[in-house]
Parts: sequence; C-alpha cells; structure tokens
Amino acid sequence: MLTADKQALLLRGTVIPAHPLALEKDRTLDEYHQRLLTRYYLAAGVGGIAVGVHTTQFAIRDPAIKLFERVLALAAEEVEQAELKRPMLKIAGVTGATDQACREAKLAKQLGYDLVLLSTNGLGDWSESALLERAQAVGEVLPLFGFYLQPAVGGRVLSRSFWEAFAEIEAVLAIKIAPFNRYQTLDVVQAICSSKRHADIALYTGNDDNIVLDLLSTFELESSQGLVKKDIVGGLLGHWAVWTHQAVDLLDRIHAVKSGDAVFSAQWLTEALQVTDTNAAFFDAANQFKGCIAGLHEVLQRQGLMKGIWCLDPAEGLSPGQQEEIDRVYAAYPHLHDDVFVKQFLENSSS
Repeated sequence: MLTADKQALLLRGTVIPAHPLALEKDRTLDEYHQRLLTRYYLAAGVGGIAVGVHTTQFAIRDPAIKLFERVLALAAEEVEQAELKRPMLKIAGVTGATDQACREAKLAKQLGYDLVLLSTNGLGDWSESALLERAQAVGEVLPLFGFYLQPAVGGRVLSRSFWEAFAEIEAVLAIKIAPFNRYQTLDVVQAICSSKRHADIALYTGNDDNIVLDLLSTFELESSQGLVKKDIVGGLLGHWAVWTHQAVDLLDRIHAVKSGDAVFSAQWLTEALQVTDTNAAFFDAANQFKGCIAGLHEVLQRQGLMKGIWCLDPAEGLSPGQQEEIDRVYAAYPHLHDDVFVKQFLENSSS
C-alpha cells in the first residue's frame, strides 16, 4: 500500500505526465535526455510520473529492443537523486497477458514504484471477466491505477458493469479515464459512485480532448448510498508531457476554484477550448492520432529537451500538416507554453 502522504496526494489530485522516450537518431536510448526529461518534470512541480505507458511506446518491451526495465530504472533513479521534500508517485505502465503483466509489476515493485497503470492494450479479444481476473492478480503485486484506454490507440470499450466490478478490487486506488468519449467517461464515474469504495478511489482524466472541463466538473449521482459527489481530481496525461510547468499551474488554479478560494468565470470555458485545440495539434487528431507521440517529441525538441522526434517504429512520425498545426497553436496560445521556464531549467542544468 501507499504511504499516508502519497495516498493523500493521490486523492487530492496532482499532475502526472506520461513519460516519453528519448532516442538517438539510430533509435537507441538517449540516456542523457531521458534523465533530463525526468528532471524537467520534477522541477516543473509534478506530483508523479508514469513510465512504460503508451507515451513511452509499448514497443520498449519487444525482445529486440528491451528497454522496459532500463527506462523504469532511469526515472526511479532520478526521483531518488532529487531528494524531494514532497511525495512523488512513481507509476509503471504494465501490459500484456496476466503472466507478463505480473512480471512487469514485480519488476516495478523491485525498482521502487508505487502503483501500476494497468493497460488493456492488445487484449481486445479477452472477456471482461478475464480482464478482472488479470487485474486481481496484478493487484496482489502492487496497487492498481486502472486505465480506460481509447480504442484509437489500442484500447477497447468496456461496460459500466466492468467498472463496477473493477472498483470492488481492494488494490484499485485510482482510475485514469481516457476513452475520449463523454458517455464512456460517465460509465466509469457512475460505476465508482455506486461503489462502497467510492471515497477510496481517485479519478484522473486521461481525456486529452477534454482536460479542463473534466477537472472543473463535479459529478453528482444518486446511488444506493444516496447522493454521491465525485471529482476528477488530477490528470495522468500524455498532453502533460509537454508544457508541464503550465499544466501544474493550471491544476493549481482549478483546485482553487473547486475549493472556493478562486472564482469561476466564463474565461475557463475559453481556456478549456484552447487546451483542446493545442491537444488536437500535438496528438494529431485530424489523422486519428497517428502522430500523437511524434507530436509530443516535436514540442520537446523545440524546447531543447529532446534531440529529435524519432520513435522506435521508423514509420512513425509527424503527419502531413501536423508541424504547421503545432506552429499555429504555439503562436496562438503563448500563455499555455512554458518555454521561459524550460530555458531557465536548461541553463541551470548545464551550469
């Protein structure tokens, strides 16, 4: 189980970037920039990092590539060396059939990770009952961060009854809701609100197309326990792998609104659309997210946090017109990027 301070942080809500993979031109690991990225996230004020997830590229597990353990270890080492005075959640993505997922969870535990983000990637033909049995087995190794992954990048549609049963697994401490679909998002929220464990499970947005509105909303749902109110308290997001310092500020401002320390205004709706517009460019929504990882790499390269946009798959890169879209949102929303912070960070890192 988590320590009390990490449990409190998870329930309060925090920024958790999905960690990218820094590569050399020959597609071998660029260890310097991989470590630099982790240090950037820590300096930006995040409360956690997620490694070995979709943004890190699932192919790190391929026997010919074999980078899963290495990238998890590098991030854990950087967190330890930072000697932070605040709690920091280390989350490892695990995937595959039950045996593989358990092996990956055991490795993450050995490396000092706190939770596993349990993906259904590649398990589209599994029954929901089999997925629940798998979750139960992995949860015996480390606490679970559930993951509703959108079908466009390897996930699958899951029923509300699946999430109702998933919530009853004692190891489940959080769920990343990322179907990019309002109805399926409501399925998860309603399932958790109907559970006796609703107060023990933190909800995080992974809906990169709807980040701000997810975080601003309070869900009020009738259940067998009466009226239950539930917030999506933070985000575990590929989108927050870039412009991260501003993402921390965004969540702080939203928490202030939700607590009553700041006033909600219609400007929030405008900012919500601006964030979604930037995500459309980064994630290549116009081309069914084919360039989503390369788009994040493009931003990090521009800032000096990566050397190139190379992905493990040589065929994976920016889509036609995507670079121009990133140019457009960069110019349109200067208040959303953190170039000044990154410049100072890099200067401090080289001194």
